[in-house]
Amino acid sequence: MNTPIERLQTALETLGLKAVEARLENLLEQASKKEPSYADFLDELLNCEVEARRTRYMKAKLQLAHLPFVKNFEQFDFHFQPSLDERQIRELRSLRFIHEASNVIFLGPPGVGKTHLSVALAGSGLGAYFITAHDLATDLGRAYREGRLDRRMRIYLAPKVLVIDEVGYLPLDDLGTTIFFQLVSARYERGSIILTSNKSYGDWGSIFGDSIIATAILDRLLHHSTTINIRGESYRLKDRRKAGLVPPRGQEGAEAAVRSLASGSVAPKTRQKTALGSTPSEAKEAHS
Repeated sequence: MNTPIERLQTALETLGLKAVEARLENLLEQASKKEPSYADFLDELLNCEVEARRTRYMKAKLQLAHLPFVKNFEQFDFHFQPSLDERQIRELRSLRFIHEASNVIFLGPPGVGKTHLSVALAGSGLGAYFITAHDLATDLGRAYREGRLDRRMRIYLAPKVLVIDEVGYLPLDDLGTTIFFQLVSARYERGSIILTSNKSYGDWGSIFGDSIIATAILDRLLHHSTTINIRGESYRLKDRRKAGLVPPRGQEGAEAAVRSLASGSVAPKTRQKTALGSTPSEAKEAHS
């Protein structure tokens, strides 16, 4: 004859309550010492399963979203980036922009936390998908050449939030630019885009190789959008400063000026000597 605990384990297994089943004996032992009320014990029992299922759900959601890492807002150092308006970030965390199908664009130099904030927003929201601009253009360009662009495009139209990272780090060719425009147009007022770029809007013509198409893309992106311009130093440089590998803030300019003066006092003599002691063609190269 089975014991009560064995019958409980069988019932939990049948119901698929794996987290409670795994911790059953431990929970019963704690209950015998603390002597909680029946309601409190049942609450702890069920909360154990709820938390386990929430964790599994979040893990599966993050895997499906192809996020490069797990980041949240609590890990972001707002004091290091004083140009950021925390109230604006709190508004974005409400995820209202997703329900309104509007966009969020993070601009700034490398290392200031654009991708961190994008991933934190995507991870706390509804269905999301993450991809770099280069990988997006490569994937859809391949699909176009293989005659399956429409089918592949649905992958990027389905999510509530599409995160496009690193726009501007590499220029797009004509096909990539055309496909990027088609994607932005197809998601316009239908689904949100979170985008990061190291280029200001005035430089987007160089990204897409055509200022007219760049303007058309921006027109659709910015119509319903929030732009966050992060003007600060790279977090990676901050860590290098702590390790003493990079001079403290404010010293780089002075040290660069010293190096420039030192090189300027020697370089002219060196160039003159090289030019005089060279063939005509070499002298021309030395002066150029």
